[in-house]
Formats: sequence, structure tokens, C-alpha cells
Amino acid sequence: MHTVREQVEYLSEFVTDYKNDLFRRLIAERTSYVTMVLEDFYQQHNCSAVLRSCDCFGIQNVHVIENMNSFTDNSEISMGAADWLTVHRHRKRENNTVETIEMLKSQGYRIVATTPHERDTFIDDIDLYKGKMAFFMGTELTGLSDDVLSRADEFVKVPMYGFTESYNVSVCAALLMYSVVQRLRQTDIDWHLPEEERYEVLFAWYKRSIKASAQILERFNHNE
Repeated sequence: MHTVREQVEYLSEFVTDYKNDLFRRLIAERTSYVTMVLEDFYQQHNCSAVLRSCDCFGIQNVHVIENMNSFTDNSEISMGAADWLTVHRHRKRENNTVETIEMLKSQGYRIVATTPHERDTFIDDIDLYKGKMAFFMGTELTGLSDDVLSRADEFVKVPMYGFTESYNVSVCAALLMYSVVQRLRQTDIDWHLPEEERYEVLFAWYKRSIKASAQILERFNHNE
């Protein structure tokens, strides 16, 4: 079988120049230095709104933990963002939170809990140079689980100056992503996708954009 890169280059012959240019431009803006983790969201519109913001800010990977509530995307709210993101669904166990945390830590991520805490810091003050960040978001009703709070490396909060105790969770996520991504782009940190992941994402994009991609690839790999 051909390599992923070779298959990407072959599939690029089946789309317009405009689509090729768009993919090449947007893949250069994607990052996995930051990832969002949604723990047991039960409100479909909030989850979908976060996905839309992730796409807008170029955050490629989203982790969805499904302990009690199943993930469902509302495309009218997400505007189809899930088609262009790498959505990792964690739903194999009764408690998927700990496994997700351990997996992300093994990949070099800091576990950052988005919640007020005695050791919290404002989002604008988080140290970007300490390494990759996985931001955990909980539901508006219950917040993050004790499994997250007891294993978090850091805690962050978004400034508030009004009477209400918290932002809507999707608004909080968008404010957080804006702060982190804007500052990240002003640093000398190499926040771009690694080459291997870049081609994996492009491969998924091309396959989603070409109706007969499965048949095209089957012929291409068969004739290797």
C-alpha cells in the first residue's frame, strides 16, 4: 500500500485547485499543541458550539469523554466543524476520564482544569512554554469530576466582572481558545502539526471531500 503522503498527493488530483489551495493553507494553521477535552457534556448545543470554535481557532484535536452522556453533534450549530476536526471519543469504560488523562499525559500534555481553584491562574497568564496543553471543560451543572481535579497539573479561569458565577461553557471555551491561540502565535514555539499528523489530517479531509474516494484509493493501492 502507498504511504499516506502518496495517497494524499494522488487524491489531490481529484479536487479543484481552489480546494487544494484551501487545504494547504488551512493545514498550516492547525495545531495540536493545544487540545480541548469535553467531559460528559449532556447539552448537544454546547458540545457543537465548542467544536465550531475549535475549528475556527485551528485546534485540530478534540477529546470527548462519554461516561454517562453520549456525544451528538448538531451540525446546524457546529456548521459541520466536526468534518474537519479529529474527534476522539472515549466511551469504552464506565469511567473513561482517568484513561483519557493518562493517555494525554503519555503524549506529553499538561492537564489543565478550567475551573476556579485555590491554585488557579487567569488564562492570559498561563505559561505556554511549559509544554502542550489539554484543557478540560466540564458541564455547567456539575463542572469537572474529582478524577480531573485530583489529577490536574494546573488550573485556569477566565476573568469575570459581573454578578453571575460563570460563563456559558461554550463561551468560556471560546474565550480560553482565543487567549491561548493568539498568544501562542506570537511566540517562537513550533505549534504547527507534526508532518506525519499533517498528512493524516489532509488524508481525512480529501477522503471526506471526494465522493468515490474509497474506490479511487482501492484502485490506486491495487496498482502499486
